[in-house]
Amino acid sequence: MVTLHTNFGDITLQLDAEKAPLTVANFMKYVEDGFYDNTIFHRVIDGFMIQGGGFTEDMGQKRSNEAVKNEANNGLSNRKGTIAMARTSDPHSATAQFFININDNTFLDFKSETSQGWGYCVFGEVVEGLDVVEKIKAVATGNRGMHQDVPLEAVVINNVSVKA
Repeated sequence: MVTLHTNFGDITLQLDAEKAPLTVANFMKYVEDGFYDNTIFHRVIDGFMIQGGGFTEDMGQKRSNEAVKNEANNGLSNRKGTIAMARTSDPHSATAQFFININDNTFLDFKSETSQGWGYCVFGEVVEGLDVVEKIKAVATGNRGMHQDVPLEAVVINNVSVKA
């Protein structure tokens, strides 16, 4: 289990290393390296998800490690309260960014091993702090440069701790 310590409160995640071993190992490497410290939730869409793990408060994108293989075919679903890897249109492009589903987003689930069917890999779920996620999803958002849905008040991940 890991806890995201944010300026809105703590969000504790139970990671599923059994169903998403490569993804959890990838995420934990970023946690252990302190990569997520002082990053922000840079994309918030009420009714959909909150995304973070790649930008600093000044919208500087952090340099990430190599992409991880998409494990979305693990049987886990993008339902409310789950955490999944963000990626580009390339199914196997996930690096550091993740999102927490604030709705049942089953349309993001794996359907087939095609570029449109891969989906987004769920690798855990919020076990404490869903109220914090609810507070974050309600923030006012706007545009910053080419980025949309950016919180007007920074939602900062101060640091991440690991529970034994």
